[in-house]
Amino acid sequence: MALYGNLFEGTSLRLSGRREDDVQTMARWMEDADYLRNVDTDIALPVSEKQLESEGEPDHREVYFRLRTIADDKLVGFVCIHSIEWNNRAGMLAIGIGEARHRNKGYGTEALGLILRYAFHELNLNRVGLEVIEYNAGAVRAYEKVGFLREGRVREAVCRDGRTYDRLMMGILRSEWEATVQN
Repeated sequence: MALYGNLFEGTSLRLSGRREDDVQTMARWMEDADYLRNVDTDIALPVSEKQLESEGEPDHREVYFRLRTIADDKLVGFVCIHSIEWNNRAGMLAIGIGEARHRNKGYGTEALGLILRYAFHELNLNRVGLEVIEYNAGAVRAYEKVGFLREGRVREAVCRDGRTYDRLMMGILRSEWEATVQN
C-alpha cells in the first residue's frame, strides 16, 4: 500500500503517460502566444503535430507526465522533471497548463504537489529547481504556495514586446517540502 495513496492521482488531476491523440490538443496550445510566452523563454512559435510527437519520449535524465482531469480524462497540461543529475539528486521542473480556460483553477498547484511527491519519494531527489519569468505572477504564487523559495534572478534575461524582464530562479529541497506537507 502506498504511503500517500495513489502515486499518480490527486483530487482532480492525475499524472499520465502520453497518448497518440494528445498531439492535436497540444498543437492548439502551441498556437496560444500567452501559453508559449509563459512556458518558455524562447521565441513564441507554433509547432506542428509531427514536431510534438516525440515530446515526452523516454529519457534517462527526464520524467515527463501529461496532466489529465480525473472527472473526464481531459488533457489539460504537462509537468516534468528534466535535466536530472542523478549523482547530485537534483532536477529542474517544467509545467504548463494548456488552455486559458483551465488556468486559475488550481490544476497547476495540484500538479506541483504530485510531481514533487514523485520527485522526492519515487526518484529520491533532494532538490528541484525551476526558472520562471518575473511577469508570470500566477506561476510564482503557485510555486511559493507549494514551498519553492526564490534563490536568485538573472537580470533582464527575457525580452518581450520591447521590454526586458528578469528570470527568477527558484528551488525546493526535500526537507522543506516534507515540512510543508506535514503541516
